[in-house]
Amino acid sequence: MKDCENLATCGFLRKHMEAKTLACQGFIRQYCKGDKQGDCKRRTYKQEHGAAAPDDMLPSGQMLAEHWQ
Repeated sequence: MKDCENLATCGFLRKHMEAKTLACQGFIRQYCKGDKQGDCKRRTYKQEHGAAAPDDMLPSGQMLAEHWQ
């Protein structure tokens, strides 16, 4: 399986990787490089809207709560 084409430019990962490395690595393993690529709501959002999803949108489609940041 190929890596997601948005992996290098994903706003979510770019914004949160440093502070939330373990959580982001889990998302990468499942959604960016794993079998949940087709379930990534960030990817779907970009396809439907022609623009990147908000940086605080999780791959599951949920928005991050203020306390996570």
